[in-house]
Amino acid sequence: MATFVLVHGAWHGGWCWRRVADRLRAAGHDVYTPTLTGLADRSHLLSPSVRLQTHILDVANLLFWEDLESVILCGHSYGGMVITGAADREAPRIKSLVYVDAFVPSDGESAMDLRPPERVKLAFEQVRSVGKGWWMPPTPAASFRVNEADQAWVDAKCTNFPMSCFTQPVRLTGAVDRISAKYYVRADAYKAPQFDACVEKLSGRPDWDVRSFPCGHDIMVDMPDEFTAVLEEAGG
Repeated sequence: MATFVLVHGAWHGGWCWRRVADRLRAAGHDVYTPTLTGLADRSHLLSPSVRLQTHILDVANLLFWEDLESVILCGHSYGGMVITGAADREAPRIKSLVYVDAFVPSDGESAMDLRPPERVKLAFEQVRSVGKGWWMPPTPAASFRVNEADQAWVDAKCTNFPMSCFTQPVRLTGAVDRISAKYYVRADAYKAPQFDACVEKLSGRPDWDVRSFPCGHDIMVDMPDEFTAVLEEAGG
């Protein structure tokens, strides 16, 4: 049986993996779905001091303190920034990486560097107008093209997100590049040029397996059966 660590994206929490985690556990796998500092059930810890590095340490410390080995480390959306940084710190513990409609940064890049300019502008406008200069309100589930039946549930669970997590660049040693098994899963129903760019960049590379699903951005909510199958394949 395999060990999975599933890392959510901006505004979300460990709750978003519930359907996938239930399926993996029913098959006998070990599954961890940490909520990053300042979000969801840890939203009481939200502060301007929470940055990308905080979230990288959330995941890296989980890997270390739980003595996890041969981990399938999966990140959704912004979670791609987090798992890249955590895997670089704890590369010997990682069996494979799975990016789910996610950023795949290089050393020195931030999430804002990888977002389209119009979305960067909108984000800063939101921070100034409603976010007290440091946090971003949740993006509506409908904008993420979450299926209609689950939009109210997703909206009710999403919480504010610190802008510094999007603006702080990731610092990498190159250890993450030596992890040879990597997957990229694209949600075709969600318009996102930044993730289309990842598909274009990674398709055809021998160390990457690129897939696409006909659903919205929250693939783990919209297509849990199909996505669980990809994770089990990554677990080998």
